Amino acid sequence: MLDSSLKEQLTSVFAKLEKPVELVYEPSVHDDQKDLIEMLQDVGSTSANIKVRENAGGASPMPQFHIAYEGKPVGIVFKGIPGGHEFTSLILAILNTDGKGKLMDEMLANRVKRIKKNITVQTYMSLTCENCPEVVQAMNQITLAHGSMRHEVIDGGYVQDDIQKIGIQGVPSLVANNKMFHSGRISVLDLIAKLESTYGIDETQEVSSTPVNKNLGHFDALVIGGGPAGASAAIYTVRKGLSTAMITEKIGGQVQETKGIENLIGVTYTEGPALAAQLNQHVASYPVKVFENRRVKKVLTEGPSKTIELESGEYMTADSIIVTTGAKWRELNVEGEKEYMGRGVAYCPHCDGPFYKGKKVAVIGGGNSGVEAAIDLAGIVREVVVVEYNDQLKADRILVDKLKSLPNVSIITNAKTEKIIGDGQKVYQMEYTDRGLNKLEKLDLDGVFVQIGLVPNSQFLKDTVNLTKFGEIITDEKCRTNVKGIYAAGDVTTTPYKQIVIAMGEGAKAALAAFEDRMYAGANH
Repeated sequence: MLDSSLKEQLTSVFAKLEKPVELVYEPSVHDDQKDLIEMLQDVGSTSANIKVRENAGGASPMPQFHIAYEGKPVGIVFKGIPGGHEFTSLILAILNTDGKGKLMDEMLANRVKRIKKNITVQTYMSLTCENCPEVVQAMNQITLAHGSMRHEVIDGGYVQDDIQKIGIQGVPSLVANNKMFHSGRISVLDLIAKLESTYGIDETQEVSSTPVNKNLGHFDALVIGGGPAGASAAIYTVRKGLSTAMITEKIGGQVQETKGIENLIGVTYTEGPALAAQLNQHVASYPVKVFENRRVKKVLTEGPSKTIELESGEYMTADSIIVTTGAKWRELNVEGEKEYMGRGVAYCPHCDGPFYKGKKVAVIGGGNSGVEAAIDLAGIVREVVVVEYNDQLKADRILVDKLKSLPNVSIITNAKTEKIIGDGQKVYQMEYTDRGLNKLEKLDLDGVFVQIGLVPNSQFLKDTVNLTKFGEIITDEKCRTNVKGIYAAGDVTTTPYKQIVIAMGEGAKAALAAFEDRMYAGANH
């Protein structure tokens, strides 16, 4: 199943394993059982420290296996064959089980250990889902840090009855006690918070006796945000000889949710996850101190240096701050949107589109992202209706022409979305107002994809720097804010045209401005 080239790579990757990791598969009469065994044996052949064996017991209705270490299950279970995008999840799970690879830091691990014991979380995924591995890998790390959690990674293709019963219409979907508590991409911080609220916290749980140092240090420059603008800013500041740190939830930012990228000059084609990985590698090639899975709570500007307080309770100081926190998907904020998220309301056409094969969906939003989503969905679903608030689509002409050429797409303009309606399990209708006639209309459908733009991630600065009424950070031509020593770049700012290539340029500009101001300030002393 694995070609010789991949086996060679795995041999190198697994060379760092120190103790045996077991891949224990359940007996099964399923037709795919032989494929699972072949894959596991191929993986096992790449290291003497990976053992593959059959578990004793009754037959499983589907191929499945768990990971064991030092004779005990670690809590990670794969139900299905983790190929496709999930193959990496298996490789990382093996490494993390032996304490290798990128591990959860002590601050987060201590928080995870306080979640109630002996719980089971199920992650329903698809092998073609690009967002699923991030959630699966985060849950696997949480499971290992927790110590008594069971995490079942379930390929939805094997359990269609469960999918229907739970009401899953998008992946990844997280389920507890047969009830979905989250669907879609989620950061590690938000995932831990969801687990805490779903299962509860044991305040008496003892954690590491080693005190965590909450002072993360002082830096010449601090970059807040890890997207294209943040990566560019960090690289440019450190190349100027400034001690540089980066605070981010995850390097890559919003770009990870972008499917095809064809307008990054010099790169004919790439995809969001691939570009995010390249940004990570590029930043890692320089001495940038990266603090991942963290959010800024507030920035204090009194004194010679800025003090940055994190939601984790940690803090640091910096001479200059470059804010590159980007933006997040804008929500409709209408009745039914939150209630049916993951059950008929979606934001990622690439991840959730396959669940609507042969069905009718609406795409709310007529800008580039909305029209691109509609074009992609038209190849999967029975019918797509694009619903736009203005009297015409705002997307580029080449995209609009392509959209109009598709036989299963219709367009409704001058329409205000009012409500998304479901039966308690799934969406079956939406209501909108025809703004020209001031008349309420109903549209029968199976799903709604929301593509109405972005909201700047600037909330933590609302009392620190000047913002527009939309929350964008106001900057000058050199990315300076109204506060000396604080700069901003990318989608979080007033810079027009939210594009990856522009964000990269603005990040570099902000870094050069910070260095220039520092140099002139020093010359004046």
